Amino acid sequence: MAAETPTDATVAEVMAELAELEDPRARAVNEKHGDDHGVNLGKLRALAKRLRTQQELSRRLWETDDTAAMLLAVLICRPKAFERDALDAMVREARAPKVHDWLVNYVVRKSPHAEDLRLAWTADPDPAVASAGWALTTECVRKKPEVLDLPGLLDVIEARMKDAPDRLQWAMNHCLARIGIDHPGLRARAVGIGERLEVLKDYPTSPGCTSPFAPVWIAEMVRRQDAA
Repeated sequence: MAAETPTDATVAEVMAELAELEDPRARAVNEKHGDDHGVNLGKLRALAKRLRTQQELSRRLWETDDTAAMLLAVLICRPKAFERDALDAMVREARAPKVHDWLVNYVVRKSPHAEDLRLAWTADPDPAVASAGWALTTECVRKKPEVLDLPGLLDVIEARMKDAPDRLQWAMNHCLARIGIDHPGLRARAVGIGERLEVLKDYPTSPGCTSPFAPVWIAEMVRRQDAA
């Protein structure tokens, strides 16, 4: 049996349901992080679970350029169905930080094009696109370090992170912390870079949460590993 093709009414119905889920309080919280939507993410995930995987519907929701619809599109897509150039275009279209993060983590990471895009994006002049490349690199630090030159990565972080734009700086800092957490032989150097650059040292951290300042982050995660 051929797969059902969503009709315009289906897209319209989903958009109407997203509008009904709009919550001004959620929007106020989300907008503080640059995400222009007011849908509770738990409710968004529940809607995605009900819709299940629908690649064509996902594509059309993405094309609405509505942040909540784009988040839903990421949740109901088939990651391996995207061609490389489509993913490259999508990461450039992902304006909202949450859409960008979900696209990279839920879709690109599972794509057969992930390594090719990682290499291309890391060198991209657009800092938001470059941050996607660094996010994929951080994943490799954890799961495929053999494809990386870890000391060389630390050289790049040490030279460029301090003056990088916010989103790119955050991604590079995450990579720095992950190297220190996962690779004991490079831990002292990673901590030293963090201490010298002081990136995110004064970042406000809620009680019970770990600071993103790399030396603190590394120390806490290593402590948890040792205690496990």
